[in-house]
Amino acid sequence: MANFSFDVVSEYDKAEMNNVFDQAQREMASRYDFKGTPAEIEWLNAEKTGLKITGSGDWQIDAILDIVRKKLAAREQSQKVLDTSKDAVENNFKTTKEVPFVQGLDQTKAKKITALIRDELPKVKTQIQGDAVRITSNSKDNLQDVMQLLRAQDFEFPLSFNNFR
Repeated sequence: MANFSFDVVSEYDKAEMNNVFDQAQREMASRYDFKGTPAEIEWLNAEKTGLKITGSGDWQIDAILDIVRKKLAAREQSQKVLDTSKDAVENNFKTTKEVPFVQGLDQTKAKKITALIRDELPKVKTQIQGDAVRITSNSKDNLQDVMQLLRAQDFEFPLSFNNFR
């Protein structure tokens, strides 16, 4: 009997994030309410692991974040990838907010996923492997049930599936 498996990970698509960034910049350049203001969006670092948003106040930061969220939704990406928990910093009539991207499953998140799967679908085996959870079963139908179960849950972090075997 064949064993089938896949990995549950918390990752974001870097190419899609590049597209979201470019589209948000274009929309900001064309918006009348941003003309003559310090409104700007840039990468947090060279590895592109987040966004640095600059505006003239909290209202403008929120408007730029709203643009980014709309672009994420249009490209079918999870908005949970944005970690907006950091406070905005104000100085020299500018407000700056760093928004890192959420990536990777830590132990508590992985344990939450494995406990849910173990309770709901006992025929499926789960195994935590670093920042991924390996799901194994003898039936592809069971794996699809796991995917449906995880998609139906409202986790505070984005989930994706890869390494289907």
